Amino acid sequence: MAFHTDAEPAAAPAAAAQAPAVSRRYAWVVFALSFGLLLSDYMSRQVLNAVFPLLKAEWMLTDAKLGSLSGVVALAVGVLAFPMSLLADRWGRVRSLVAAAITWSVATLGCAVAADYGQMFVGRLFVGIGEAAYGSVGIAVVLSVFPIGMRATLSGAFIAGGAFGSVLGVAIGGAVGQHLGWRWAFGTMGIFGLVLAVVFALVVTEKRLHPGPRPSRAERAAAAPLRALLPKLFSSVSVVGAYVGSGLQLFIPGALIAWLPSFFNRYYGMPTARAGGTAGLYALLIGIGMVGGGMASDRISRSDPARKWLVALACSLGSLVLLTAAFRIPTGAPQLLLLGAGALLSGATAGPAAAMVANLTPDAIPATAFGTLTLANSLLGLAPGPAVTGMIADRTGLLGALQLVPLVALLASACFLVGRSRYRTDLRRLNGFAPAPHEAETPA
Repeated sequence: MAFHTDAEPAAAPAAAAQAPAVSRRYAWVVFALSFGLLLSDYMSRQVLNAVFPLLKAEWMLTDAKLGSLSGVVALAVGVLAFPMSLLADRWGRVRSLVAAAITWSVATLGCAVAADYGQMFVGRLFVGIGEAAYGSVGIAVVLSVFPIGMRATLSGAFIAGGAFGSVLGVAIGGAVGQHLGWRWAFGTMGIFGLVLAVVFALVVTEKRLHPGPRPSRAERAAAAPLRALLPKLFSSVSVVGAYVGSGLQLFIPGALIAWLPSFFNRYYGMPTARAGGTAGLYALLIGIGMVGGGMASDRISRSDPARKWLVALACSLGSLVLLTAAFRIPTGAPQLLLLGAGALLSGATAGPAAAMVANLTPDAIPATAFGTLTLANSLLGLAPGPAVTGMIADRTGLLGALQLVPLVALLASACFLVGRSRYRTDLRRLNGFAPAPHEAETPA
């Protein structure tokens, strides 16, 4: 079983044998369309946050209920990401992506006509069902058409699409909601997703991604027996550290993206459109941080791949310090500056973590490996982030809840430290090398 790794020279032949089979131009077309669908994914997910104040006033909802409408999407993604990704590795990734986009877009249109909280909750649940495998399958498709050396950069850039989609969803949703009503905000996102799904289906095909004869579904399943491959997803301490650390850290950007529109509305007195636009700028910073974290990781780890862990650790602890300080000082320019710096670092661990997962899992189940990462990101971070923050806010106020959110970075940092201590040893073992004596005893 071949594993991609930039740590071992002996792995180079396997890497060369699996070089991308498409042109660089088409690879960037695939990236652009996959990134566009990811924007639609998060626009549909986060448009809700922009209209929180409107829904709260119209339906008299508590912060806990508002948080549940946001969190149920990530919860569904987390629960279903693994099985849906496993199916996509066998059924066909392109077909899976198109089906997912159509599902979340139609569900978003359903939210636009919801008559009460219960109907909205069901609509949001189906948004999550549609989005369940998109991130993991989409990133697997993107990484399959680019060189291995670009993994952390592309992973960070692709995952950052979630933040950029959040920017558009919150900003556009807030503006449309203020002028045309919250129903039109959901409708706009649903229509955009459907159009983009059609374009993707016409341009990106399995045949163009993988020229030549394709193995049948049964042959793919036989070549990658489930019982043999699934244990590889959790075969080392370091990959588990990457899963859990990544998920815990994303609790912070998940909470920020969901609640910053309400924070600016309540504590800075901004109307819905302006609060959504301002929060969108901070979501943009989160996305820029994700891209920057991936680029920094690829550059810093060229001579020593274990340095990816140091990038993740530094960003996690930096977000803890900056956001803790931001939410404990009075409103004003200093708070906004610290909040921006903390937001920039809060999601910068995503690229390094995804690259580490790719290095430590088999080539035969890339979507399933990223599905496992999505499971951790959703169940440990993106789902509880908005929901737990809302429940705490009902008791302590929104500011009090946001003051507690950065503390999750302590747990994420501990996971990255443990993963780093075993990374070199695990890489050598997974690639069929016996660990060197000093590697078995000394942390990387």
